[in-house]
Amino acid sequence: MSPFLLTRTLPEDATDADLRADVLHGLTCTPKVLPPKWFYDARGSELFDEITLLPEYYPTRAEREILIARAPEIAAATHARTLVELGSGSSDKTRHLLDALSGLHSYVPVDVSESALSAAAASLLDERPGLSVHALIADFTRGLALPGTPGPRLVAFLGGTLGNLLPDERAVFLKSVRSLLAPGDALLLGTDLVKDEATLVAAYDDAQGVTAAFNKNVLSVIDRELDADFDPDDFDHVAVWNRENEWIEMRLRARSALTVKVRELDLVVSFEAGEEIRTEVSAKFRRDGVRAELAEAGMELRQWWTDGEERFALSLSVAV
Repeated sequence: MSPFLLTRTLPEDATDADLRADVLHGLTCTPKVLPPKWFYDARGSELFDEITLLPEYYPTRAEREILIARAPEIAAATHARTLVELGSGSSDKTRHLLDALSGLHSYVPVDVSESALSAAAASLLDERPGLSVHALIADFTRGLALPGTPGPRLVAFLGGTLGNLLPDERAVFLKSVRSLLAPGDALLLGTDLVKDEATLVAAYDDAQGVTAAFNKNVLSVIDRELDADFDPDDFDHVAVWNRENEWIEMRLRARSALTVKVRELDLVVSFEAGEEIRTEVSAKFRRDGVRAELAEAGMELRQWWTDGEERFALSLSVAV
């Protein structure tokens, strides 16, 4: 079997400490906020997989369409010998790149979930004899040190996840990615595009209520991990298009005045009727904006591909 290494750069207790800090800060600030990364326990991940199959949720299908059509061009433009994927999850879409990168030596998936990394690596190694996989259990938003694999490197950040970061956070993140790139290395970036409001809102508020369950799941995570007494039925799922910032906001809105105890934090949180917790920002992009943000981080946009309906884009940029 091909080589498989698993390296942990995230401390064992980091997830618990981060959750405690985020919940304490988020539920005591005004307005209340919770980071979207806490959606993704086992149940949340299952729900998100369901979301990607919904007729309203186009980003996954659109990005896959681009990858299938453009993977040979990406391979020809980069000649990558190492593929680094940030937030790799199941590595499902990445297979199109792996198939196209004929000279690939190493795949470096990066994720906070050890189980996801191990499962994906086992599947890939069965399919691709000769591929070296060096998985990193790491939080890529905190900066990253990559293993000593051969160049050129292609860093992939897919799924439109960049949009979950606020503008200042995106600037920091893109500069950290730039620091990983040597001359000849490239960044493949997935970005959801600005489009009509009805399409955008429907993608985050589907008719079957799967996204609502996904949103409310963050409350179940807090209940389980921090001994809280949130009742998800006390909240409505809300998806709103913020025209000024060009992003979707997902929120949880209290149906009535209520009080919640978070016992592990010795915290009591009061909600007024109609008060909201913002649980996700999902920014949508325009080509010129992506080009400007990449340039500010020290990268030059070289290629721009969209799906047939121009809903989603993949861009290829290089270090300058």
